[in-house]
Amino acid sequence: MTAGEKPVAPDLDDQLNQAYDRWTTAAAGVLAKSARVTPAELPDTPEAMLSTDTRDGVAVRPLYTRRDETAEVGAPGSFPFVRGADPARDVTQGWRVTERFGDDDVDATSVNESILDAAANGTSGLWLSVAADDLAAALQGVYLDLMPVTLDAGADGLAAARAFLATLDAAPDAPEAAPTTAATTHSLGLSPYTAKFSGRPTVAAADAAALAAQVPAGVRTFRVDGTDFAQAGASNAQELGLLVAAAVAHVRDAVDAGLDTASALEQITFAVSVDDDQFAGIAKLRALRTVWARVSDVLGARESGAAITHAVTDLSMFTQRDPWVNMLRSTIAAFGAGVGGADQVTVHTFDAAIPLDARTSRTSFTRRIARNTQLLLLEESNLGRVLDPAGGSWYVESLTSDLAAAAWDVFTAIEKQGGYLAALESGAISDQVEEALAAREKAVAHRKAPITGVSEFPNLGEPTLAAGSADSGDVPTATPRLARVARHFEALRDRADTESTRPSVLLLPLGSVAEHNGRTTFVANLLAAGGIDAVNPGPLSPDTVGAAVAANPASIAVLCGTKARYADEGLAAADAARAAGVERVLLAGPEREWPADSGIDGSLRVGIDAVAVLTELLDSLTTAREGA
Repeated sequence: MTAGEKPVAPDLDDQLNQAYDRWTTAAAGVLAKSARVTPAELPDTPEAMLSTDTRDGVAVRPLYTRRDETAEVGAPGSFPFVRGADPARDVTQGWRVTERFGDDDVDATSVNESILDAAANGTSGLWLSVAADDLAAALQGVYLDLMPVTLDAGADGLAAARAFLATLDAAPDAPEAAPTTAATTHSLGLSPYTAKFSGRPTVAAADAAALAAQVPAGVRTFRVDGTDFAQAGASNAQELGLLVAAAVAHVRDAVDAGLDTASALEQITFAVSVDDDQFAGIAKLRALRTVWARVSDVLGARESGAAITHAVTDLSMFTQRDPWVNMLRSTIAAFGAGVGGADQVTVHTFDAAIPLDARTSRTSFTRRIARNTQLLLLEESNLGRVLDPAGGSWYVESLTSDLAAAAWDVFTAIEKQGGYLAALESGAISDQVEEALAAREKAVAHRKAPITGVSEFPNLGEPTLAAGSADSGDVPTATPRLARVARHFEALRDRADTESTRPSVLLLPLGSVAEHNGRTTFVANLLAAGGIDAVNPGPLSPDTVGAAVAANPASIAVLCGTKARYADEGLAAADAARAAGVERVLLAGPEREWPADSGIDGSLRVGIDAVAVLTELLDSLTTAREGA
């Protein structure tokens, strides 16, 4: 280079690649140091070692950079609708805070009073489970041009739909007409095909399609319901793919009933489950709009492919034990739904998984908390003031694209089997959802998917629930296939609570508190997840184990200490425990730390099938008590 020449900047791609290479080298150094090997001896690249896979096999990488930047996907309200269905959403209001009514009110007057009170306190959308004859009275005084209504009348769906249309037709004209938008579109709530999967009461699909040909503008007939799949254990991509497959089946029915393709597409709304994985929730809604837009494009009506979405907090993530934690789960879910661009959001009350007759909190309180969860996000965090606030995020855009691709694979696989109905009747849909459920339950049982307040940090002092509560689906919005994430651990708690005295296991801490505290805490937490109390007499030596057992008689004891302490005192402590009457001695930690081939009867450690182990421990403890 001669004097006066300016250095030429490397190409941007080269700069990004060089920066990524520097990160890779630094990350490899850290990983190698922790593994006590050289970087060349690492089994894989740092990116692969630090990546995690979702239930759908989508890889979540540790780092996203401008190398992952994607092309702009258009403005909200325009094809491909990734950024939202509504080009004119009121950013001062944001999404519609949609509350459910009719499940716990005894008559139409009570429903109407509850609706008007909620509307005065921030509710801006209605989800009604009300008999057809009561709809007009329940909606008395509601501005139907401003507040979208979604019906849920089960087998009486057609009668309720006609009653609502009559109520809508008889409603007085507003002083100032407001245009219908995605935010104010009514849904008759008919979901014959997804309900057919879950077993919910529903109407004949042909009758719903015939009704779709008669509804006025601003009303959509079908509410294709993803919660039917999510509650049964479907993964995110499965829920989206099956949702779209069912919706396409309804579009075909509507075309057969006389609608053109564009009009048939505009008879669909979507209910989508959102849980406490906030980025998955954001990407899920954006991915649904991506896939549905692709469907509309293939069908030749791309401008009719704006997916109107109603996000509902996933009932399967709600726990019965320590239900207050559900407030946190709901907040994260609502955040994901709002940022993901849902047109309506419903937050279940924090006690939604508990049967109605077992709830201890006032309905007015739980409703207010659920409503305010959204209002705080809207009015204090101002989440609604920006359309698609996650747009442009390298991570969110990549996750959206990957999830949409996975959902598209699910959808096209269903189409290759002859469509949704053929796949449903053959059992293919049930098989793939049951496979996903089994994988989820394995992760939960091994505590790789921790549940705060249930499998982690349980509170044995909380009020008991009736036997069988954990498997109960006797709660509003539950489907017959509801499989709550926490139910197996909670069933163990229900079982333990039925005993006259709580089952207990004696801990035998060896050495100082610093030596055994980590493992006594781990074991106590694990046992409590199954309703078993851990009795901790404090630091012991082999000489004092017998006295501890005499003071705290137990059939099962757990030695807790370090590997070095096990080598020095483990065998003597185990022998002393058995001599004092303990029938089974377990080890806290991996069995490879035990210094002999015998002397213990198993171990409690990270990675075990906690549900199976706790079930067996309860069996042993209750049998021993009956024998005594």
